[in-house]
Amino acid sequence: MKISWWLSPGEAVWSIFIRLSLAGVFIPEGLQKLTHADILGTGRFTKIGIPWPEFFGPLVGWLELSAGILFLVGYASRVAALPIIVIMLVAILSTKIPILLGREWGIFSLRELDRYGFLSFTHETRTDWAMLMGALFLLFSGSGRWSLDNRFARKTWPSGKGKRP
Repeated sequence: MKISWWLSPGEAVWSIFIRLSLAGVFIPEGLQKLTHADILGTGRFTKIGIPWPEFFGPLVGWLELSAGILFLVGYASRVAALPIIVIMLVAILSTKIPILLGREWGIFSLRELDRYGFLSFTHETRTDWAMLMGALFLLFSGSGRWSLDNRFARKTWPSGKGKRP
């Protein structure tokens, strides 16, 4: 039986470091969006200008928490990377593009900073960019050697026909 590309561990030996980095950000951030919704979830989404913040605040919290746990154990990391990529793109568009422009952008508000423009944009975007690149890496490379995906991919079938292809 052939394993799906989405669950294949890939060949990246050191993916564990990217996975731990993403898990270390998204597990606590997702949890805080759920436990401190007024500050980091629904309340923040309302201030930013995200439509339907009562829906998207908890949804993003659960997606971040779930993806972070999947990254941590290395299971379905390619699948988990997809919502994270979307979340990071929306974060950049909704909160960082107004900083680049120095004004509100569409429905998205501009937060108070000491400076605006390209350098402020690059400074404020650094974490979002790192998380986006990490998620893209896992999407294309997989969970790697030290992962549940790798363990399941190499599992011996009970029929005695050897390792799973």
